[in-house]
Amino acid sequence: MSTTAAFIAYSVLTLVTLGAALAAVSLRNIVHCGLSLALAFVGVAGFYILLGAEFVGFIQLLVYVGAVAVLIMFVILLTRPDGDPQPFTFDRLRRALPGLGIALAVFLVITISIRTSESLRAGAPDDAGVSIEALGHKLVTSHLLPLQITGVLLTAALIGAVLFAMKEDNN
Repeated sequence: MSTTAAFIAYSVLTLVTLGAALAAVSLRNIVHCGLSLALAFVGVAGFYILLGAEFVGFIQLLVYVGAVAVLIMFVILLTRPDGDPQPFTFDRLRRALPGLGIALAVFLVITISIRTSESLRAGAPDDAGVSIEALGHKLVTSHLLPLQITGVLLTAALIGAVLFAMKEDNN
Protein backbone atom coordinates (compact mmCIF):
# COMPACT_ATOMS: atom_id res chain seq x y z
CA MET A 1 0.00 0.00 0.00
CA SER A 2 1.40 3.39 -0.93
CA THR A 3 2.06 6.05 1.66
CA THR A 4 -0.78 8.26 0.42
CA ALA A 5 -3.28 5.40 0.42
CA ALA A 6 -2.18 4.35 3.91
CA PHE A 7 -2.55 7.92 5.15
CA ILE A 8 -6.04 8.17 3.69
CA ALA A 9 -7.04 4.79 5.17
CA TYR A 10 -5.74 5.73 8.61
CA SER A 11 -7.41 9.14 8.43
CA VAL A 12 -10.78 7.67 7.51
CA LEU A 13 -10.49 5.00 10.21
CA THR A 14 -9.51 7.63 12.75
CA LEU A 15 -12.52 9.80 11.92
CA VAL A 16 -14.90 6.84 11.99
CA THR A 17 -13.51 5.41 15.23
CA LEU A 18 -13.35 8.73 17.09
CA GLY A 19 -16.77 9.78 15.79
CA ALA A 20 -18.31 6.48 16.88
CA ALA A 21 -16.61 6.65 20.28
CA LEU A 22 -17.83 10.21 20.85
CA ALA A 23 -21.32 9.20 19.76
CA ALA A 24 -21.22 6.22 22.15
CA VAL A 25 -20.67 8.50 25.14
CA SER A 26 -22.76 11.48 24.07
CA LEU A 27 -25.95 10.24 22.42
CA ARG A 28 -29.12 10.22 24.52
CA ASN A 29 -30.64 7.05 23.08
CA ILE A 30 -28.96 4.08 24.74
CA VAL A 31 -29.52 1.77 21.76
CA HIS A 32 -27.72 4.24 19.52
CA CYS A 33 -24.92 4.39 22.08
CA GLY A 34 -24.53 0.61 21.94
CA LEU A 35 -24.47 0.59 18.14
CA SER A 36 -21.90 3.40 18.14
CA LEU A 37 -19.74 1.39 20.53
CA ALA A 38 -19.88 -1.56 18.12
CA LEU A 39 -18.79 0.73 15.27
CA ALA A 40 -15.88 2.00 17.39
CA PHE A 41 -14.83 -1.63 17.95
CA VAL A 42 -14.92 -2.19 14.18
CA GLY A 43 -12.69 0.86 13.72
CA VAL A 44 -10.14 -0.48 16.19
CA ALA A 45 -10.17 -3.81 14.35
CA GLY A 46 -9.51 -1.88 11.13
CA PHE A 47 -6.44 -0.29 12.72
CA TYR A 48 -5.09 -3.71 13.67
CA ILE A 49 -5.63 -5.02 10.15
CA LEU A 50 -3.96 -1.99 8.55
CA LEU A 51 -0.99 -2.39 10.89
CA GLY A 52 -0.48 -5.95 9.69
CA ALA A 53 -1.82 -7.71 12.79
CA GLU A 54 -4.62 -9.50 10.96
CA PHE A 55 -5.14 -12.13 13.65
CA VAL A 56 -5.63 -9.53 16.36
CA GLY A 57 -7.94 -7.56 14.07
CA PHE A 58 -10.11 -10.58 13.34
CA ILE A 59 -10.17 -11.57 17.01
CA GLN A 60 -11.24 -7.99 17.77
CA LEU A 61 -14.11 -8.42 15.32
CA LEU A 62 -15.10 -11.82 16.67
CA VAL A 63 -14.80 -11.10 20.38
CA TYR A 64 -15.70 -7.44 20.76
CA VAL A 65 -18.05 -6.82 17.86
CA GLY A 66 -19.43 -10.33 17.61
CA ALA A 67 -19.78 -11.06 21.30
CA VAL A 68 -19.35 -8.07 23.59
CA ALA A 69 -21.26 -5.53 21.49
CA VAL A 70 -24.04 -8.02 20.80
CA LEU A 71 -24.20 -8.85 24.52
CA ILE A 72 -24.37 -5.14 25.39
CA MET A 73 -27.20 -4.62 22.90
CA PHE A 74 -28.95 -7.73 24.27
CA VAL A 75 -28.72 -6.38 27.83
CA ILE A 76 -29.84 -2.91 26.77
CA LEU A 77 -32.90 -4.26 24.99
CA LEU A 78 -33.82 -6.59 27.87
CA THR A 79 -33.33 -4.07 30.67
CA ARG A 80 -34.45 -0.88 28.96
CA PRO A 81 -35.54 1.63 31.59
CA ASP A 82 -39.04 3.02 31.31
CA GLY A 83 -38.15 6.62 32.18
CA ASP A 84 -36.97 9.29 29.79
CA PRO A 85 -33.26 10.10 29.70
CA GLN A 86 -32.06 13.10 31.67
CA PRO A 87 -32.14 16.31 29.64
CA PHE A 88 -28.87 18.08 28.87
CA THR A 89 -28.12 20.96 31.23
CA PHE A 90 -25.09 23.15 31.74
CA ASP A 91 -25.01 22.04 35.36
CA ARG A 92 -24.33 18.47 34.20
CA LEU A 93 -21.56 19.79 31.91
CA ARG A 94 -20.04 21.76 34.80
CA ARG A 95 -19.99 18.61 36.95
CA ALA A 96 -18.31 16.69 34.11
CA LEU A 97 -15.43 19.18 33.69
CA PRO A 98 -13.14 17.65 36.37
CA GLY A 99 -13.52 14.22 34.76
CA LEU A 100 -12.81 15.67 31.32
CA GLY A 101 -9.70 17.40 32.71
CA ILE A 102 -8.43 14.16 34.23
CA ALA A 103 -9.12 12.29 30.97
CA LEU A 104 -7.17 14.92 29.01
CA ALA A 105 -4.26 14.72 31.47
CA VAL A 106 -4.15 10.90 31.19
CA PHE A 107 -4.30 11.18 27.40
CA LEU A 108 -1.37 13.61 27.39
CA VAL A 109 0.73 11.43 29.71
CA ILE A 110 0.10 8.34 27.57
CA THR A 111 0.84 10.26 24.36
CA ILE A 112 4.11 11.66 25.72
CA SER A 113 5.11 8.22 27.02
CA ILE A 114 4.49 6.62 23.64
CA ARG A 115 6.27 9.37 21.70
CA THR A 116 9.39 9.13 23.88
CA SER A 117 9.48 5.33 24.02
CA GLU A 118 12.64 3.58 22.87
CA SER A 119 10.63 0.71 21.37
CA LEU A 120 9.34 2.98 18.58
CA ARG A 121 12.87 3.53 17.34
CA ALA A 122 13.61 -0.20 17.18
CA GLY A 123 11.07 -0.92 14.44
CA ALA A 124 9.06 -4.04 13.73
CA PRO A 125 10.67 -7.47 13.56
CA ASP A 126 11.30 -8.91 10.10
CA ASP A 127 9.45 -12.19 10.69
CA ALA A 128 5.83 -11.97 11.80
CA GLY A 129 5.96 -15.50 13.26
CA VAL A 130 2.95 -17.78 12.91
CA SER A 131 0.50 -17.11 10.09
CA ILE A 132 -3.24 -16.91 10.60
CA GLU A 133 -3.67 -20.02 8.46
CA ALA A 134 -1.35 -22.05 10.71
CA LEU A 135 -3.05 -20.70 13.81
CA GLY A 136 -6.51 -21.57 12.47
CA HIS A 137 -5.34 -25.04 11.46
CA LYS A 138 -3.96 -25.63 14.96
CA LEU A 139 -7.20 -24.34 16.53
CA VAL A 140 -9.48 -26.72 14.60
CA THR A 141 -7.19 -29.76 14.84
CA SER A 142 -5.45 -30.07 18.18
CA HIS A 143 -7.68 -27.62 20.11
CA LEU A 144 -11.05 -28.60 18.63
CA LEU A 145 -12.58 -29.91 21.87
CA PRO A 146 -11.96 -26.71 23.91
CA LEU A 147 -13.28 -24.66 20.98
CA GLN A 148 -16.51 -26.70 20.85
CA ILE A 149 -16.93 -26.64 24.64
CA THR A 150 -16.59 -22.86 24.61
CA GLY A 151 -19.23 -22.59 21.87
CA VAL A 152 -21.65 -24.83 23.80
CA LEU A 153 -21.10 -22.87 27.04
CA LEU A 154 -21.72 -19.53 25.33
CA THR A 155 -24.85 -20.87 23.66
CA ALA A 156 -26.14 -22.26 26.97
CA ALA A 157 -25.47 -18.91 28.67
CA LEU A 158 -27.38 -17.06 25.95
CA ILE A 159 -30.35 -19.42 26.17
CA GLY A 160 -30.31 -19.14 29.98
CA ALA A 161 -30.32 -15.35 29.77
CA VAL A 162 -33.28 -15.38 27.39
CA LEU A 163 -35.24 -17.77 29.63
CA PHE A 164 -34.37 -15.72 32.71
CA ALA A 165 -35.57 -12.53 31.00
CA MET A 166 -38.79 -14.21 29.84
CA LYS A 167 -39.59 -15.46 33.38
CA GLU A 168 -39.08 -11.97 34.85
CA ASP A 169 -41.27 -10.45 32.15
CA ASN A 170 -44.17 -12.82 32.89
CA ASN A 171 -44.23 -12.11 36.66
